[in-house]
Amino acid sequence: MKYPITLPAPAKLNLFLHITGQREDGYHTLQTVFQLIDFCDELTFSPNNTGVIHLVNDTSKIKESDNLIWRAAKLLQHETDCTSGANITLNKRIPMGGGLGGGSSDAASTLLALNKLWETGLSIEELMPLGLQLGADVPVFLGGSSVWAEGIGEKLSPIALPEQWFLIVSPDCHVDTAKIFRHKQLTRDSNTIRIPAFLTEGTRNDCEDVVKKLHPEIGTALDMLAEIGSKPRMTGTGACVFSAFKNEQNARQALETIRPFSKAFIAKGVQHSPLHEKLGLRPLFS
Repeated sequence: MKYPITLPAPAKLNLFLHITGQREDGYHTLQTVFQLIDFCDELTFSPNNTGVIHLVNDTSKIKESDNLIWRAAKLLQHETDCTSGANITLNKRIPMGGGLGGGSSDAASTLLALNKLWETGLSIEELMPLGLQLGADVPVFLGGSSVWAEGIGEKLSPIALPEQWFLIVSPDCHVDTAKIFRHKQLTRDSNTIRIPAFLTEGTRNDCEDVVKKLHPEIGTALDMLAEIGSKPRMTGTGACVFSAFKNEQNARQALETIRPFSKAFIAKGVQHSPLHEKLGLRPLFS
């Protein structure tokens, strides 16, 4: 493999999100579908012999010790006793704090890239618990497929999704995920469903009502989408919202309608991650 190498870190959408309970340790149990999309951050990696993890041109404005890319690299170093370092450049495209999983995806791409670059030899299965230490969504991106998720998001199962295009709107606000999950009015007792019910019956995002009360601009974005698309929904705890379309043409037409009023883009849903395709890796759920 020639270096430097540039790799994608795809975003995700939560096609629905049901909160089914809360554990004694405070974590919420949930059900959701993680839909990978072809809208990606890009990370460029090259090795160094100093052992230092150096983030180049990082525009995230997050201090190094809190940056998931840096933490992922240091965790892999520690777990494998690796003495090599890396220079990593992030081209940030996924909106931060939008519920699209950009930070988690960046961390997963870092683990997979450096595992190959440093020849540390871990399988995807062996990388999964490292990813979980970094965040509940990281294993999804390590697995490399759109999946059904339960538990606190760590119990992943394969799901076959229809090909769709998505119009995604990014309201100009940042949602505090922890604040949403602490909110007294958050629904925490949704009934569990099975995959066939998701595919044939109605679902929702249990966080939407609380988030719209705290951030009215998200409600406005959902209302705008309702006028041009079907079943608009918020992803994760927001702030991004989306509508699904059967083809690219319809999604682009909707984008042109909404673009004058809001930051928006379109993306195609993908079953398997472009990261795994680039690295020649087989997704866990293929």
